[in-house]
Amino acid sequence: MKQVNYRGGRHKKADPSTAFRCSVNFTASEQARLLEMQEKTGIASLSAFIKMQLFGKTFKVHYIDDNSRIFISNLSDFNNQYRQIVNDYDLLVQTLKENFTEKKALKCLYALEQETIKLVKLNREIVALAKDFDEQWLQKSQ
Repeated sequence: MKQVNYRGGRHKKADPSTAFRCSVNFTASEQARLLEMQEKTGIASLSAFIKMQLFGKTFKVHYIDDNSRIFISNLSDFNNQYRQIVNDYDLLVQTLKENFTEKKALKCLYALEQETIKLVKLNREIVALAKDFDEQWLQKSQ
């Protein structure tokens, strides 16, 4: 009878990553520079960053500008307000048709149309400002 000698515990890895370790000594300024470079990349592990540098893998640095983030969030707030205006506009037109005579409804709709034209002009100015902002301040990401 064949006897299997099984010892409990974890099975050995086929390619253990901790088989070889290297040690490097840095001066204080070199260490600070290394940590600064690692923080710019956003990689959490210092060893992974050093491997990327040694084996020639490129890394990208993404700048997050608070001003551009605030600008983009304000633009999305504008879009939410436009959606709300559209809903109110539809409700107002429906109410005018139901409750007023045709002459009064047309008079109110004309005033509403003029305000809508002003809103469209304002929206075009906002889009132009957004394009200018992209050209001036978001060149770092290209």
